[in-house]
Amino acid sequence: MTDGLVRVGDTVRRPSGPWSPSVHHFLCHLHAVGYEGAPKSLGFDEQGRHVVEYVEGHVSMPFRVPNLNAAMHRVGRLLRDLHDASAEYEPPDDAVWNVVIPADRCELVVHHDAAPWNLVLNPDRWVLIDWDTTAPGSRLWDLAYAAHGFIPLSPDTAPGTAGRLLASLASGYGLSGDQRVELAALLAPRIWSMHTLLKQGGEDGVEPWARLCSDGHGAVWRADAEYAERYHRLFLVAILDDA
Repeated sequence: MTDGLVRVGDTVRRPSGPWSPSVHHFLCHLHAVGYEGAPKSLGFDEQGRHVVEYVEGHVSMPFRVPNLNAAMHRVGRLLRDLHDASAEYEPPDDAVWNVVIPADRCELVVHHDAAPWNLVLNPDRWVLIDWDTTAPGSRLWDLAYAAHGFIPLSPDTAPGTAGRLLASLASGYGLSGDQRVELAALLAPRIWSMHTLLKQGGEDGVEPWARLCSDGHGAVWRADAEYAERYHRLFLVAILDDA
C-alpha cells in the first residue's frame, strides 16, 4: 500500500505527505502522556521521510490469537486508552490531515484504520501502526471499523460468534448502554463507507482504491456491509446483554 516504506535499524521510514507534521505532533503527544499503543515518532530524516520507532513483533492477519474473546477485550481497551489520550490533545491551528473518508462526526483525533493489518503483537505491548490517515473523527467511528476488521464482520463468521466478540470489544472499551446501541447502528454504515471509497476510486481511476476495487475488495466490503445490516438486531442484543 505504501511505496518507499523501509526499515533502517531500529526505525521505520515512510515518505512524507502534507499531513506528516501533524501526525508527528499527535504521536509525540501520545508518547508524552504515556500511551504505549503507538510507535514513538522521531521526526524526519535528511530525505524528508517520517521516522518512527520500529516495534518488534508480528501482525496476525487474519486475527488469530489463542483467546479471541480476551484479545477483543484488549483491543477495546487499547482504543479506549488511545481516545482518552487524544481527548487531551489540542491540534495546532495549521494542522493538516489525510482525510480519506469523512467521519460521522469530529470529536477528537482518531486512528481511522485500527485493524489486524495495522496491529503489531509484542509480548510486552500491542502497537498500532500506519498513522498516515489519523484525523478528526469519533470514538465509535474508530471502534466500528475495528469491529469489522478484528472479529471480522463477514459472512464467514457465524453471527453468534460475531455478537459475542463484539460484546467483548464493547466491554473492553467500557461502552455505556447508549453507546452500545449507537455502535450497533454504526457498524453497517462504517463498512459501507469503505465500499463507497473503493467503488468511487474504481470509477475515477484513483489509486490505490482503483486497483483494490479491481482485485475484488469492493465486492468483499459490500458483502460485509450487507452481513452487518442483516444481523444488526442480533448484534445489538448481544452487546446489550453484556452491558
